Amino acid sequence: MTENEHEAKMAHPRMAAGALFFDDADRVLLVEPTYKDYLDIPGGYVEHGESPLQACVREVHEELGIRPAIGRLLVVDWAPSSAEGDKVLYLFDGGRLSVDQSQGIMLQTEELRGYAFHEVIKVPELTIPRLARRVAAGVEARAVGVTAYLENGERARSES
Repeated sequence: MTENEHEAKMAHPRMAAGALFFDDADRVLLVEPTYKDYLDIPGGYVEHGESPLQACVREVHEELGIRPAIGRLLVVDWAPSSAEGDKVLYLFDGGRLSVDQSQGIMLQTEELRGYAFHEVIKVPELTIPRLARRVAAGVEARAVGVTAYLENGERARSES
């Protein structure tokens, strides 16, 4: 196989990174994008030369105007899409936002029209199923101290 043939067969997924933030009542922060018809988590695409963690920190600051410490990786989700191309989505632990941090949120109004904290059990009613499953996996991973690997929002199972 030539180098060009090998290159043509290699996956070239887009990458995105976001964070799960919580309030004192263990509700999760969701944002309301101007360009989507469902709620989302703060985050966005990884830029050239940027790590997923760096992208998460940058996107949180751009979207919310705050710079909280971003914690450990909670979820990696392989998200194939015939419409958008393959993606690898990283979900980090944004931790618990203090009242002062929450009050300091200044939305990037070109992209976001609102934000609110929601009960985790309500997330499936507020967003798309794949993201709801990713958020649930992130909440569980945070609680038990693991990193979850998903494929299209589902726990991956290898064939034996």
